[in-house]
Parts: sequence; C-alpha cells; structure tokens
Amino acid sequence: MTQDRRVRVRFAPSPTGALHIGGVRTALYNYLFAKKHGGDFVLRIEDTDQTRFVPGAEEYIIESLKWLGIEPNEGVGFGEGPHAPYRQSDRKPMYRQFAEQLIAAGYAYYAFDTAEDLEAMRERLKASNVDAKYDGITRSAMKNSLTLPEDEVKRKLENGDPYVIRIKLPRKEEVKFHDEIRGWIIVNTSQMDDKVLFKSDGMPTYHLANVVDDWDMKTTHVIRGEEWLPSAPLHVLLYRYLGWEDVMPKFAHLPLLLKPDGTGKLSKRDGDRLGFPVFPLDWEDPKTGEKSSGYKQAGYLPEAVVNLLAFLGWNPGTHQELFSLEELIAAFTLERVGKHGAKFDQNKAKWYNQQYVRKVDNHLLAPSLKAALALNVPEATFSDEYIEKVCGIVKEKISFVKELWDYSNYFFIEPANYDEGVIKKRYNEKVPQLLSDLIEAFSALAEFSHSNTEAAYNAVLAKNEVASKDFLQLFRVCLSGVAGGPPIFEMVEIFGKDKTIQHLNKASASIKG
Repeated sequence: MTQDRRVRVRFAPSPTGALHIGGVRTALYNYLFAKKHGGDFVLRIEDTDQTRFVPGAEEYIIESLKWLGIEPNEGVGFGEGPHAPYRQSDRKPMYRQFAEQLIAAGYAYYAFDTAEDLEAMRERLKASNVDAKYDGITRSAMKNSLTLPEDEVKRKLENGDPYVIRIKLPRKEEVKFHDEIRGWIIVNTSQMDDKVLFKSDGMPTYHLANVVDDWDMKTTHVIRGEEWLPSAPLHVLLYRYLGWEDVMPKFAHLPLLLKPDGTGKLSKRDGDRLGFPVFPLDWEDPKTGEKSSGYKQAGYLPEAVVNLLAFLGWNPGTHQELFSLEELIAAFTLERVGKHGAKFDQNKAKWYNQQYVRKVDNHLLAPSLKAALALNVPEATFSDEYIEKVCGIVKEKISFVKELWDYSNYFFIEPANYDEGVIKKRYNEKVPQLLSDLIEAFSALAEFSHSNTEAAYNAVLAKNEVASKDFLQLFRVCLSGVAGGPPIFEMVEIFGKDKTIQHLNKASASIKG
C-alpha cells in the first residue's frame, strides 16, 4: 500500500440487534486512529444477511455513537460523501460484477448444490472422520461449474436454477499477511474452505461485500475484532484475485473483551445476568421482547464509558488513567494495543464513572438533585446556590448522579433515624454535655465558617477532656444520621447555623445510650 494515502477507516456493524460494548470499543479505536492521523471515520452498515435483520438496530447504532461522542464524519446517519451509499443493501447492484470477474479469471465458480446435497456431503465426511468443508477436495464430488458439463451449467443459469458463487481456493498455498497488532500471520489454504461469495438471493456475503466496499471507499486500515482474524486470509486472497493487492488496507485485529473471570468472550447474553450492562443504551428486542440495560440509563457518563473502553485492550505506556477524548486521540497507537483478551472489570467501570462525576460542574448536577428533592420533599424550598453547594460536597462520595439524593438527603430533612452501631460504640455519659456545649458555642459564632466551627468544636472537646477520635463520628451521626459522608466541617458550613443547631437539638433529645 502506498504511504501517501489519506487515512480512512470504517466501523461496519450488522443491524442484527443491539450494539455490544465490544463493538463500541472497535468503533472507538477506529475513531481515535482516524483523528490521530487527520483521516476519515466512516460508518457502514453491513446488512447482507437479511434473515438476521432486526428493526431499530441501525438507529440504535447511530444513537449510541452520538451519545458517546465518537461520531463518524461520513456514513449512514452522519452525512453523505463521495462513496455513498453506505448501507450494503443499497449497494447491491455493484457486487455481482466482481463475483463474475472472479469467475471469468478462474478464481470462483458457480455451485448448484441443494441443502440436501450439502447435508449429505457433511454426513459422508463426518462418517469418515474428515472435516466437513467444501474445499479443493470435496468440490470435485459436488454440483458446480467445475464438475458439470459446460452446456449443463449454461442451461441451469438460463433456467434460473438457484446457485451460489464460491471462491476457488488453491489446494496447498501459504497466505501471508502482516497484522498491525499480531505481526506476521501465515495460513495454508488446506486449512480453509471455498467460502460462498455471492448468495442465491442476489446478495453478496460479508466476505465479498466488505472487500469490495473497502476498496471502493478507499479504506486504508481495517481495525476490527479478533473474531474476524480467521477470515483475513480469504480477504487477502480476494484483494489479490481482484487485482487490488497494491491498495489492500492494513489489518489490525483487536483482542477479545472477556468476562470478568476471564473464562470466555463477553457476549450479548452476559449483560444483566452478570450484573452490569453490555450495551451502551437500553434495548428491547422487537422480536422477543427481551429487555437489556444500557450504560446511559444505568447512570454512566459517556466520557467514563469511553475512557473505560479505551483501556480494555490498549494502554498509553504511562501511569495516567484518566483521559479526555482529545488526550486519547493524541496518545492512541495500534502498537500499544495488546494481543491478549482484556477482562471486563465492573468495579473499574464504576471507578471511572466516579472520577467523571467529580468533574461535572455543580450547576449541571443541580437539576438532578432538584428533581429528587421535589419528588421526596415537594414542599421544600432551597436556593439554587444551596443545592449546588450540596452537589459540590457530595459528588466526591458518589459513583452515579442518581445517587445524589441518597447521599445528601440530610441536607434537606432532619434525620429520622441514627446509626445504631455508632451510638452503641461512641455514646457515653459525657455526650449530653458535649452536645449542649456545642449548641452554645455554635450559637455564639458570628461567622459560621468551617474553620470557625472546627475551632469551636475543638474548644468544647478540650473543655470536656474528650479526644476528637472518640466523638467525631457520633457528632456526624447527630447531624446526618449516618456514619459516613463528606468533610464534616465543610458540611456544617453548608448546613448553616440554624440547621446545624436544629439537628443537634433533635439528636440531643433523640439519642440515648
């Protein structure tokens, strides 16, 4: 391949259901590579298998990419370019000529075998303990244009008899190609079979269509999942047989995404069964009605999902883990993509989301907390400034925006209950006097800042000869009802004097050892 071609990559999913998170990673790596090299990222829909088409799947793919911010600059749903159309069913008329070109050159043939013929062949080979495949040996006993008389082949074609077009592979020939991730790969054609290139319904198979489309769309790099690695030798031969070897794209086959325990590929069926989403968005299968959860609806931020997926198979070679999309583009290289499968880690996914929740501006979080407040305490009235301050202090403790209310409700309502474990461990005969002295000290403060309240707190403890470690957690429980939370004196400052004293008065009357 000449080195001066503009980089062009494509993401080419099939509309056979929801877009799996592994497919999203493939799209992301293509996007990062294209942007890194100032090239084009194309979305192509490979719908050659009409029997597996699922309504709504194409729209789901487009919506997922938009939500994640990894939008193609060309393709289905993203704008026409000089290589349109980008849906294979819309390109159907162009494929036959290339299948017939292969036949004319002696690299393909017509096969008229019925389903019964193929089943009989498989049973026969199985009985002989031979791999059941249609190849350079078995084709000689089948009904195809290599075994039938020329006039019979002509008559079958004229009569419209059903047929497929198969590639004619040499018996024993090494196919050698370089993978950008895995290095040199050599496969002997004796291990391959004469794949169908053109089906009886007039549609090409994936093998022919994707090669023709990549050539026609001037694709320079094919970055796709490891599951397509066994097909790569066939595709290399098709480029050679069609006379396009000099513009054949470079191949890069990405490692598998594995289940958390590493036992196998993370599949679409693993989704909610393992307790976490494997789809970017919620999905309801229109054929079965089965529902699966998505990252968006589960509360994940798109930036967190992108960062998580980038590290499932790639690493920057540094200790940095948090990357903006722009930083990922700058750092990404295929050389740092691993060969081995990457285990999905749900705890790491939550960690990434937690880090990005912390980065969200408080005013952007406030509407979510306001909605929860309206739902739980409809009569409450709090200023936007107060709600934003609460968001700012609580977001350090949450993994998902939807957790805001659970972690902050005591900023808006008095505790109904108090952590019994802390009371049992920390309550003693000095507590009533401590609370009384704290209420008095806090009431006397002219400026109710976190530094002033902490100083007043320390003075009260010193006066009563109590160490902070013996009372601080109980003090928190008196204010919030719970044992954990944000920095306590920053919390007190947001509460304000009246609310702090109100909560301490209630705790003083309610908590008993």
